[in-house]
Amino acid sequence: MKFFIDTANLDQIKEANELGILDGVTTNPSLMAKEGIKGEAAIMAHYKTICELVDGDISAEVISTEFNAIVEEGKKLADIHPNIVVKVPMIKDGIKAIKWFSDNGIRTNCTLVFSAGQAILAAKAGATYLSPFIGRIDDSNWDGVELISQISHIYSIQGYKTEILAASIRNALHIVKCAEAGADVCTCPLDSILGLLKHPLTDIGLAKFLEDAKKTQ
Repeated sequence: MKFFIDTANLDQIKEANELGILDGVTTNPSLMAKEGIKGEAAIMAHYKTICELVDGDISAEVISTEFNAIVEEGKKLADIHPNIVVKVPMIKDGIKAIKWFSDNGIRTNCTLVFSAGQAILAAKAGATYLSPFIGRIDDSNWDGVELISQISHIYSIQGYKTEILAASIRNALHIVKCAEAGADVCTCPLDSILGLLKHPLTDIGLAKFLEDAKKTQ
């Protein structure tokens, strides 16, 4: 399973990349706004900077909702760098645009996915990645990880090539469960990635080793 970091914060991207396990980055308008990045030129420049930091796929989200506008915006984003993946919402015109992008050699990430039916449409249209938002599904009293498992099963049976990118990850356990459920990628905040490092027995064991090491000096 590939690891993407879900942020527009350059310091966090650098820290995750330095771990040596980072495969890519996902962003969205909310994350850009959180970093105070405003205006088309500034956003485009920020995407370019991220691409220069990380040797992997970088999802850049369109803000248009009409087919022609999505296509034009997506083409501009794709021109920034070869690693850009155009992030398109799961709406009717979004599916049409994903098909157009697929036919014209532009890779896509279908976002805001909450059902297996939506996942089938995205795969049929040729999406490179599919982003089910498992944390938001959990918030609505449904099981987000179970949706990952269901989509993985369907894609396996049907032979769809779209990669399942588990999004809206809330904690380290989500990452482990998504790996078990068959996700191809997980995208999450830095804290969730670092949470995988933590275990009390590791801390206890290390303290014991260091204590015993002093006795040998």
